[in-house]
Amino acid sequence: MTHPRLLVRVVTAAQAASRDAAAIAAGTPSRALMEVAGVSAAVEIERRLGPLDGRAVLVCCGPGNNGGDGWVVARALAAHGISVDVCEAVAARTPDAVSARQGARAAVPHPPREVPIAQARATRYHVVVDALLGTGSAGAPRGAIADAAGLVAAQRRAGAAVAAIDLPTGLDATTGDATHALAADLTLTFGTVKRGLLVSRGVCGNLVVLDIGLGAHAALPDDAPLLVDEPWVAQQVPVIHADAHKGSRRKVVIVGGAEGMSGAAILAARAALRSGAGMVKVLADPASLDAVRRADPAALTGPWPLTDAAVDEHVAGWADAVAIGPGLGNTPRSRDLVTRILERWRGAVVLDADALNVFAGDLAPLAELLGGRPAILTPHPAEYARLSQTTVREVLERRFDIGCGTASRLRVALLLKGTPTVIFSPDGAARLVSASGTPVLATGGSGDVLTGIA
Repeated sequence: MTHPRLLVRVVTAAQAASRDAAAIAAGTPSRALMEVAGVSAAVEIERRLGPLDGRAVLVCCGPGNNGGDGWVVARALAAHGISVDVCEAVAARTPDAVSARQGARAAVPHPPREVPIAQARATRYHVVVDALLGTGSAGAPRGAIADAAGLVAAQRRAGAAVAAIDLPTGLDATTGDATHALAADLTLTFGTVKRGLLVSRGVCGNLVVLDIGLGAHAALPDDAPLLVDEPWVAQQVPVIHADAHKGSRRKVVIVGGAEGMSGAAILAARAALRSGAGMVKVLADPASLDAVRRADPAALTGPWPLTDAAVDEHVAGWADAVAIGPGLGNTPRSRDLVTRILERWRGAVVLDADALNVFAGDLAPLAELLGGRPAILTPHPAEYARLSQTTVREVLERRFDIGCGTASRLRVALLLKGTPTVIFSPDGAARLVSASGTPVLATGGSGDVLTGIA
């Protein structure tokens, strides 16, 4: 029996702090959370960046609880016989950080060695742990913290692997502003994943979320979305039964492929077939039909349905789902075609690319045409900016929230592609986040493939 996977939440800095506070208020000592975080991080550092026997490790600690986590990491690694130096940029200030430092200093038989920044600069380390600034920090590092950040960066340039505790120093946990951020090879974050880590994955290296015992408090009712992963997605894909045939595996119509843009429709059709559709029909500009037939002989083909009768025959009377947009072209004729299809076909639909562009800044008629049916919109940031009459910059800065109003108004699932991809539900909430995409997808045609899969 397959059990549902527990997914982690994607949170702002304030939401992360509220989860810690809720766990503490419910009886979990804050020092206990720090202990679990630091020991768990030490285990991951040794597992992912080791073996560390005979190799020097430097832990750079700041004054707050992030620095306290660093002291626990240092103590835990030293307890395994690893050579650990600690460079305390600013003396521990919070009660938990002071307690963690005292515990490290009193560790028997192998306390970590404390070294000044000048000595650390003169030493080559195999691993450097960045525990300078955590989730609550903002802006560029200053003073002694900036000096220590420079030490971490210099060690990395010299070949050391950097492990960031909770997030790289200088990275804004909420916005992802990485202007002043250190680069890490491994980032170990706790309980939840912060928005900024997903926006600026390039400075985080491998990102690992560690369970530190927040329990039910990790899922506070504040609408923080869930981070989906491959096993979770696999659980959502319907099973194709042993006695299935092409009719029972459903039929998909792809509408697109204007002259010179047949490739978009071809890619969408291939994706639909490879995703499990039993039959796929591509309705394209007559000038593109020969290219479609040559590229994908498994797909049925036909010209754009420009009359009500043609829509009834080739779409409404045949399809189980319809995808409109790949290579359609942004013209008045295209809008007329999309309108005609949506008026005659009342079933499930995916709209992408030019099927959205033809309604730029004109959501009211689109909402009326969709009429609350099962629908998915899959814009990239520029397409969404055109649709909602805003700027690409604002879309990127507000990616976790900006789709709420449009999804609610149109009563659709809205998949805003990007780094990361955010999925809004018809009730207007950001429900899911996907961060598994890579720069390999940053190429023409990948969005058309997604349309076919959807």
